[in-house]
Amino acid sequence: MRIATFNVQNLRLRSSDGQYSLDGAFDRDASEVDRSSALEIADRIETAKVIATAQADVVALQEVFDLATLDFFCDCFLAPAGAASYDHRYCIKGNDGRGLNVAALSRREAKYVQSHARQTGASLGLLDLSLDLRDHPIFRRDCLEIHLGSVTLFICHFKAPYPDPIKARAIRVAEAQAVRRIIEARFADPSRERWIILGDFNEPITNNSLHGSALNVLSDGFAFDLLDRLQPGQDWTFEVPQTRLHTRPDRILASPTLAQDYPDVRPQIIRSGMKTMYSSLSEASASDHALVFVDFPGL
Repeated sequence: MRIATFNVQNLRLRSSDGQYSLDGAFDRDASEVDRSSALEIADRIETAKVIATAQADVVALQEVFDLATLDFFCDCFLAPAGAASYDHRYCIKGNDGRGLNVAALSRREAKYVQSHARQTGASLGLLDLSLDLRDHPIFRRDCLEIHLGSVTLFICHFKAPYPDPIKARAIRVAEAQAVRRIIEARFADPSRERWIILGDFNEPITNNSLHGSALNVLSDGFAFDLLDRLQPGQDWTFEVPQTRLHTRPDRILASPTLAQDYPDVRPQIIRSGMKTMYSSLSEASASDHALVFVDFPGL
């Protein structure tokens, strides 16, 4: 099984006078620049090309508005690009204020799909959190659980490091703790099961900060980040805007059993069409993130 993750940057379907169109790979709230509809279409052609290049069996997505958006993108962009036929599509409304959700495309029908968007710190037994995390939804978007064959995916999109980086990190720490609690509740012995946590975790720098990575609770032996198997400098998936700083917000974290069963697999990163500081606003782009995929033969 080939498993991928891709933040498709603001994929939203809009309707005007009976005509449907997708937003391009562009954060509308970040600029007042008016982009043409032709450029928006060109963006999504590039997005489809990246996914088609990966030819993954399942693609975890971030920043998808709803299922109608996903269907439109699949039928009008992915299919013409020669992508695999993704007959099974999943997108459940989460907690994002802009309405952008995590989602998945799959060749296989899921045996089980569960949103955890309504989980609070209290519902997960995390009682030492601040009140806003203890008594309200803990995920800024969701942790979408999808069981496919012999593996269970937990698709995430954690809090971005702005406007307050310190507060944002505290939220990501809580989100990571929540994911671990969900997995520990799902499996009697998580270390012996096959599962993957993947998505955009929004860690701001490649190396740990002075306070340590917000993902430590997941990477302390509970799970193994497969991008750690790549050479330093080859593992980046995002370029901080207006800089040349390369970071690694996109991760694929495998359970101990899965990591042990596949000791030699290495993630591959597709950066074609990726927005960087050298991109202009008049140039089509697939996303501001790269797509990451891993092959698990026989899974």
